[in-house]
Amino acid sequence: MELLKTSLDEYVAAEILKHDNLDNAFGDLISRLAKSCTVISNLIRKGSISGSFGDIVDINIQGEHQKKLDILTNEIILDYCSKVDGLCAIASEEMELPSCVETLGNKYLVLVDPLDGSSNIEVNGPVGTIISILPAPKNEDIAIVEKFLQPGTNQLGAIYVLYGPSTIMVITLGDGVYEFINTPGTDKFILSRKNIKIPDDTSEFGINASNQRFWEEPVKRYISECLCGTEGNRKKNFNMRWVAAMVCDVHRIICRGGTFMYPIDEKTRNKGGRLRLMYEANPMSFIVEQAGGESSTGYHRILTVNPRELHQRVPVILGSKNEVQRLIRYHADYQVSKNK
Repeated sequence: MELLKTSLDEYVAAEILKHDNLDNAFGDLISRLAKSCTVISNLIRKGSISGSFGDIVDINIQGEHQKKLDILTNEIILDYCSKVDGLCAIASEEMELPSCVETLGNKYLVLVDPLDGSSNIEVNGPVGTIISILPAPKNEDIAIVEKFLQPGTNQLGAIYVLYGPSTIMVITLGDGVYEFINTPGTDKFILSRKNIKIPDDTSEFGINASNQRFWEEPVKRYISECLCGTEGNRKKNFNMRWVAAMVCDVHRIICRGGTFMYPIDEKTRNKGGRLRLMYEANPMSFIVEQAGGESSTGYHRILTVNPRELHQRVPVILGSKNEVQRLIRYHADYQVSKNK
């Protein structure tokens, strides 16, 4: 793979010139987010040399176990973002309420999942960071939490960073999807792929199969057809891939197509779903759609969901266009059969 030599800063600067709603403060924000992610990458690579990162130290607002590395990564991103003029506030999956940033401008809002896939820490598996950037409403009378409650279609940018054998950043600013690779030992990201497109068709799917007994009928129908392979009505074999880190599973789709599913089921119905709309579903859906894929709850386009609360959860089905559309059809058929 020949690197394209364009730096992340150069790419963002060129994009700012194309968009009237972006300015130099936005470029500084992206740059500082990137630097925070290189700090996180270096921290992860040190592993247990730096401490017991997998130790459970608290319970977060979601009622989930918070590990030491969850807290450290959150603090790193907050520290870097607090220095950005133009940033109004940052919300994190690890915090109940947003953190206001006392800088000039108040033009941008950031939402972040600092450490996606933290269950992989103990096994030296891949983890990542997910970031969404929204415009800050100009109305000063709006409460800070309410400023964040915007549909995903309002996003100015979305980013995920995968901490694997290489540290990879994938970004969209609404004009295609670009991949940057971190130069080892530096905080520099260099363009490695541009205008990424997800194949419309795939022979891979990703889902937590242990939840099969809780799925709705359209998901059971889809997975059953995949598992029947060439002997079934799909007439081809499928492979299942599941890493238990959304960043890694979605990056595989960005690289070669596939589907990622955390559908509604009887375990998560009372919560509204498994994944967070604002921190995970919206930014990942923005990236996937910009790469030519699709995303849905099964019943609605994710990016058009109007959030009711900061930590709202939703079902997520995203990936290769033709497979997601098939799943949407199966959900529509199911809805019709229920209403008869």
